[in-house]
Amino acid sequence: MTMLDEYERKILRILQEDASLSTAAIAEQVSLSPSPCWRRIDRLEKAGVIKKKVAIVDRRAVGLDTQIFAQVTLTAHGRANLDEFTEAIRGFDEVLECFVLMGPVDFLLRIVAEDGYAYERFFFEKLSQLPGVREINSTVALSEIKSTTSLPIR
Repeated sequence: MTMLDEYERKILRILQEDASLSTAAIAEQVSLSPSPCWRRIDRLEKAGVIKKKVAIVDRRAVGLDTQIFAQVTLTAHGRANLDEFTEAIRGFDEVLECFVLMGPVDFLLRIVAEDGYAYERFFFEKLSQLPGVREINSTVALSEIKSTTSLPIR
């Protein structure tokens, strides 16, 4: 479902900012009545355009003060076991995002931890222990300039 009409684009922009709004409130903002608005939202969900609705938690408010970006390079043998590596990464709660990259680095991970010591434990006890890992370069983020989950739907 790539062809979105103007109502659907407006609905998606609204939901990305506040998914807790009622269908009636969304309908009012996009100038539709509630029933057709609900049908559009339902269609977007069934088509997989809306993957899920969640609460976004401030990581610092729950004690996760450190954010790390780790670039992981696998050995040639490790690349043969990509499924094993990716499955292990999916099991680590500390890893919020994992991307497969083209180029000299195989993966980019976004990791959160309470502090540097917690990341050090994660690094030595979990991440560096994965089979096939050749190199890990970690960068600690000092501050966050922009962070959004809203896509630029035009």
